[in-house]
Amino acid sequence: MTISAQTLAQMLNGVVEGNPSVSVSRPGKIESGRAGEICFLSNEKYEQFAYSTEASILLVSHDFRPKQALKPTLIRVSNVYESLAFLLEKFSTLNTSVSESIISERASIDPSVFLGENIAIGDFAVIEKGVSIGQNTRIASQVFIGKNTQIGENCMIHIGVKIYDNAVIGSNCMLHAGVVIGSDGFGFAPQANGSYKKIHHVGNVVIENNVEIGANTTIDRASIGSTIIRQGVKLDNLIQIAHNVEIGENTVVAAQTGISGSTKIGKNCRIGGQVGIVGHITIGDGVQIQAQSGIAASLESGAKVYGSPAIGYGNYLRSYAIFKILPDLAKRVLALEKNKEK
Repeated sequence: MTISAQTLAQMLNGVVEGNPSVSVSRPGKIESGRAGEICFLSNEKYEQFAYSTEASILLVSHDFRPKQALKPTLIRVSNVYESLAFLLEKFSTLNTSVSESIISERASIDPSVFLGENIAIGDFAVIEKGVSIGQNTRIASQVFIGKNTQIGENCMIHIGVKIYDNAVIGSNCMLHAGVVIGSDGFGFAPQANGSYKKIHHVGNVVIENNVEIGANTTIDRASIGSTIIRQGVKLDNLIQIAHNVEIGENTVVAAQTGISGSTKIGKNCRIGGQVGIVGHITIGDGVQIQAQSGIAASLESGAKVYGSPAIGYGNYLRSYAIFKILPDLAKRVLALEKNKEK
């Protein structure tokens, strides 16, 4: 499927400079753009490539003033990066793993399942008793959806996702390949003889609207009650979220982070990659946690922390500046002590 410059400009409230009929079928990088692609220029560091790219269309800001002739047709917009995000979403719908409203004959769907309009279900998907799926949702191949799970409208469940019983997933959510929702939490009671007795988890996972979950991320069911991911949360790949955790609205978490059981995280937080967070603490709204930090205690709203164990971000930077010159400082102290002895 191709889209003309004129149509794209209308979508973006942009202005065409050049051939309004030229069409593209995919996005591309400005450094290596080819015919049939649309590229973008939002950073002046890449302007040099605007003059050599073979792309058919180039997305630029209204105030861009080229220093030499350009080959592509231009579409001028108010915010290039925002327009790019919109376009990538549009192009991705053309290339999803399940793009048509087809229910595969090779899928296993219990007769009690409720399916809304315009549903697609891929090969070898398994959908168990009592499941409800809203309209315009896409279920890719080899997805498992356990009993009594509810999935809202306009969702994309990618290849190989596993959703255990009784989960609740809102509308406009995207779960990438390998995501596991609702597996048992890591709960074991120590016994007198040194062994461990499994604590069974009978709660569920609740994921609200507009949530995106990256590949191979796991979210454990609650022991009692619900593990809750609030609306607008964005989770990267390879994240572990333990039982009874709650993550607030519009919080973003980067890859390889682990969040221990019963921790509550506020809204609009930004958590870097490889962060470790202990259980049973509270992290306030708007907290920023730098990559590889270790969080061992509750944090107040607005805190910015770094390090393991984490301390205030500014304090960490000052401390690290001193740490780097400790060998030299040690030599100077020893020299002073020797001079004092003399």
